[in-house]
Amino acid sequence: MAKIRARVPLNVGIGSNIPAEILSFDGLNSDQEHVAIIFSSADQQQIAPLVRMHSECLTGDVFHSSRCDCGEQLEETIQKMGEQGGILLYLRQEGRGIGLYNKLDAYELQSQGMNTYEANNHLGFPDDLRSFEDAADMLKALDTTTVRLITNNPKKIKEIQEYGINLEAVVGTQAHIKDGNKKYLKAKISHGHHKLSID
Repeated sequence: MAKIRARVPLNVGIGSNIPAEILSFDGLNSDQEHVAIIFSSADQQQIAPLVRMHSECLTGDVFHSSRCDCGEQLEETIQKMGEQGGILLYLRQEGRGIGLYNKLDAYELQSQGMNTYEANNHLGFPDDLRSFEDAADMLKALDTTTVRLITNNPKKIKEIQEYGINLEAVVGTQAHIKDGNKKYLKAKISHGHHKLSID
């Protein structure tokens, strides 16, 4: 079982400086350096806080890649949690778990016409290598076993429940359409069965 290692205050959000606290953990099964970002002491004050399991996306979260909607989903979550409180689990699982360099190779294949899943498969990877066991352990370390999960992804819904977290509600994110990512979003809907509307 994971335990909390350190707490550090910070301000997050583009142009908003929303107060939050970042936590590190010891004892995660994957040995990855995942963190939790807590808004408005939600770990102590809410029975079923908003929770998002957000997998790291350097190209989208930091550099605002036109290929995905990760950065926009992250910012939407931060704004929502800034208003309501919540727990953002930032998981070091770049490229659905294949890593940054492999994701860049997948980008090149997407430039040749493949969708994101086809590109990963072409490189020898399954559709999604991510596990959310560490996320469940992080929530349990925060004494949080019932949540309102922010996601459009049925894999996240299924796995987090299998690891012992109760869902009071599922809260969808918006469809963040921009130049370059519509094919990506369509693949998430058709192949990954994400609950999105992009019409």
